[in-house]
Amino acid sequence: MGEQPIFSTRAHIFQIDPATKKNWVPTSKHAVTVSYFFDSSRNVYRIISLDGSKAVINSTITPNMTFTKTSQKFGQWADSRANTVYGLGFSSESHLSKFADKFAEFKEAARLAKEKSQEKMELTSTPSQESTTAPPQSPLTSESVNGTEDERAVPDAPHAAEARGGAEPSHNALPFSHSSPGLSKHWEAELAALKGNNAKLTAALLESTANVKQWKQQLAAYQEEAERLHKRVTELECVSGQSATARSDKTELNRTIGELEVALKAKEDELERLKMDVQSANQFHSQRDSLTHKLQAVELRNQALEAQLDELEQRVEADQREREVFRQSLRSLLQLLDGKILELSELREALAKLLECS
Repeated sequence: MGEQPIFSTRAHIFQIDPATKKNWVPTSKHAVTVSYFFDSSRNVYRIISLDGSKAVINSTITPNMTFTKTSQKFGQWADSRANTVYGLGFSSESHLSKFADKFAEFKEAARLAKEKSQEKMELTSTPSQESTTAPPQSPLTSESVNGTEDERAVPDAPHAAEARGGAEPSHNALPFSHSSPGLSKHWEAELAALKGNNAKLTAALLESTANVKQWKQQLAAYQEEAERLHKRVTELECVSGQSATARSDKTELNRTIGELEVALKAKEDELERLKMDVQSANQFHSQRDSLTHKLQAVELRNQALEAQLDELEQRVEADQREREVFRQSLRSLLQLLDGKILELSELREALAKLLECS
């Protein structure tokens, strides 16, 4: 489960100038990787691009988006959720066409996923509407808190808010429903950056492992050659004694051995560097696992806060009902007191008349 890349390409990234709404502002100094991601748990397609550790594109594909080719190598689309227009400059027309085709394909998939989600919501809401003993629905449901980014960006959201306008949620409950998803997005962006770094380190680690195997083979060959040369020196010394030819061969062999020792030292240094790279990769793995655990803890805390929010809303409704009953009791008591006061007034007047008559 989780978010996985399904298509990647490279392009220069631009955003529309927020002041003029006409000029393009480059957001990357060079061509960077632009990828489509699919979140299988929420049926959401996103376009994500990282320039180092900075996310220059984080756009959720919705059914009302349109990718427009403005030239042979340039295309753009508007993201109402980010309140901006993204532009991509490709190296060739074929790359632009492939990106546009994927955009249309994932846009259609997002539309179908949204329709299926709406059908499920209608099917689940029909029994509750027909039942006459069902309790009133809370104004903040789990779908409004944990819903997909696509569903929260639909332009018809004001009408849904009017349909839920019958019950007024408390003002203290709103920060919980907006802060936790924002925190989840932050951890998701951090996790996506670590996944990119992890992929790069994994590729480098595989390449380094292959190089280590090759260098080990070369090292074994150098050691065998050194042993052979040492034996050759010993044989030459035994055969030719202290002749000039033997001394020349010995000097040449010693020079060769020295070169081999230098090469061996360089390979050993390279092996040490590769070991450090492997340790760094393991550290990145541990950081990724730590962030994953933190994200899960945030999600669990969000669910706990939602449960507390529902409980508080139920308590508020119960308190309102109790206050209404208390008010009605006070009204009845006041009416009874008014009647008693009227009777006492009449009794006082009668007693006063009796005193006057006597």
